[in-house]
Amino acid sequence: MKIPRGKVTTYGDIAKIIGQPKASRAVGRILNKNPNPVKVPCHRVVMSNGTIGGYAFGKSRKKELLESEGLCFAGDSVVEFNRSRLDAAGLV
Repeated sequence: MKIPRGKVTTYGDIAKIIGQPKASRAVGRILNKNPNPVKVPCHRVVMSNGTIGGYAFGKSRKKELLESEGLCFAGDSVVEFNRSRLDAAGLV
């Protein structure tokens, strides 16, 4: 819930915040089961290389949501990923 509109973070960054830096896949599986994606905006979590990653409602829907928040894409990659990214330090 700390990731603002127009920003993204990574599965790995969230894993680091919870003290499990190697648990990025587990974070993805947990987010996939998010019961309230409106309140907990899991669509704002992407892969560490800036590509979109998965989403329970499909990658195209995730991309649409992020585009509606002002992010741009080249294929499945966030354009200017480093400028849009909140790393673990920015989320704590």
